[in-house]
Amino acid sequence: MLAPSFSIPSLPPIHRDAQITYLDRSGAVIGVRGGRYGPPVDIARLPPYVPAAFVAIEDKRFYEHPGFDVAGMARALIADLGQGRAAQGASTITQQLARNLFLSSDRTLERKGEELIYAVELEQKYSKQQILGLYLCRVYFGEGAYGIEAAAHRYFNKSAAKLTVREAAMLAALMKSPTDYDPITQPERSAERTGLVLDAMVDTHAITPAQRARAAAQTPKVYKSAVASGAQYFVDWVDGATRRQIGGAPKEDLVVDTTLDLPAEAAAQETAAAAVHRFAGQGASQAVLVSLDPDGRVRAFLGGVDYDASQYDRAAESHRQAGSSWKPFVYLAAMEAGLTPDTTAVDEPVTIDGWSPHDFEPTFLGQITLQTALAQSVNTVAAKIADQVGRPVVAADARRLGVSSTINTDPAMALGTSQVTPLEMAQAYDAFANGGRRVQAYGIERIRTAAGRVVYRKTAAPGAQVIQNPALGELDRMLRAVVASGTGAKAAIPGRDIAGKTGTTSDYRDAWFDGFTGGLTTVVWMGRDDNSPMRGITGGTGPAEFWHAYMVRAIPRLATGPIPPGPPGPAAPPPNAFPGAPPGSPTTGGFSPPAQAN
Repeated sequence: MLAPSFSIPSLPPIHRDAQITYLDRSGAVIGVRGGRYGPPVDIARLPPYVPAAFVAIEDKRFYEHPGFDVAGMARALIADLGQGRAAQGASTITQQLARNLFLSSDRTLERKGEELIYAVELEQKYSKQQILGLYLCRVYFGEGAYGIEAAAHRYFNKSAAKLTVREAAMLAALMKSPTDYDPITQPERSAERTGLVLDAMVDTHAITPAQRARAAAQTPKVYKSAVASGAQYFVDWVDGATRRQIGGAPKEDLVVDTTLDLPAEAAAQETAAAAVHRFAGQGASQAVLVSLDPDGRVRAFLGGVDYDASQYDRAAESHRQAGSSWKPFVYLAAMEAGLTPDTTAVDEPVTIDGWSPHDFEPTFLGQITLQTALAQSVNTVAAKIADQVGRPVVAADARRLGVSSTINTDPAMALGTSQVTPLEMAQAYDAFANGGRRVQAYGIERIRTAAGRVVYRKTAAPGAQVIQNPALGELDRMLRAVVASGTGAKAAIPGRDIAGKTGTTSDYRDAWFDGFTGGLTTVVWMGRDDNSPMRGITGGTGPAEFWHAYMVRAIPRLATGPIPPGPPGPAAPPPNAFPGAPPGSPTTGGFSPPAQAN
């Protein structure tokens, strides 16, 4: 009578969700979204000592056994029987992979049996190199890093192909316990375990004793936080755009080439943290930055000071009152209506529909030019201009430049009571900086498959001309004066053509500096998530200093120069065409016409 046959169950399919890898404009990886695991590692592309480090410490007989190590299992079995449960490890790399791919981590004899069966199946179906490649792309290294490529970037800011012997041993040391041997939080224990890995590499002839000595003498730079941690706000933002472009979740691995400049992003992250730290005593707890080139490419995008602590994107999603950073829209409407920077107005008490604006300073300046009124952020003059030129006209100008949020048109709108996002303000100010063209901020240049097939490419097209001269040149002249002699003096950069506007809301709840030079527009905001007041932080203090610190580092990296004048435009209308002026009237509501300015 024949004995019943026994067949090993078929190997389940290996499932892996597709990933989207995001690159900065120079090709550096700034983030990955989608599935947890990357594609299998190509072992041939790694220095031989990298996979050898894992084999040496995790499974010395990896290349000899058929998926399980009989001697190791015997030792573990004796220990398990003594404790009455499956406690010992002794799993080979292939068994670890089987558990990772198909099973839970429960330490039961039944699970160990299944693990063994699947390990044998893996060895029959895949080569040792393929098994190592699957293993190294799926193991967890701590700090949110799955796979050796993610771990190399997280701890050492480099690709796995550029790891040193010491760095490879440090990563292999994490396999015993990513928490206990974390080189960031447990440097001494990490060093001790790394030494054991290096010893094992010598024992397995992966390295020589001389190489071990050199590796032991090294002190690799370990990054306490991921270099691109601040860029995760940007990656979240473009990930949404990517999925809209491809129609949902990716069905295959994709690579997205973005507009972000990682060194500029790092400058944004560092200067934001420094600004919040400096002004924390006055209540500042958050900072935001958006930086655009003349065509709307996002070069830096920071939605908060600490992505790990809060993933809420304040750059694109948080609506805050603009304060006096709104006033350029008011003065643009005035310039387009025929006034000039030299037109005079009177800073004096005024009431509009029962509302009376007040200036930051308790005294009134009397007769001043509009340029001085904007440079010193005089509220009474801005309110009178908006009232006479027409608040709906001001709202239309802001909308024309790229503000999409709801804009109120009550008397206080001239002082920035509308709530906007920093991203919107950056779009709008970019028109002041690029010669008067409207932009739509964007972060994706190209989407391609891992094989190189292009799925989407951004089509370059100049934005519509939305500001003509002479209004553009006159407004830019006024915004330069804000920095040269007004409230934005702390943003000045010697030798650079800088213009911009401060913004501070009532009770110091929001503080802005929105500014630009030729080639780069940057908007920064400081405040608190709970909208509670800060203590005395104005746009001309914390934000202006933050803006200056960032721009000093960003300008040399990016194509910048003088602010462009923009194309010639139609002649300005005559003074008495100013809305609200009676026909033939030489002045309107306290304003002197341009011909009589002094």
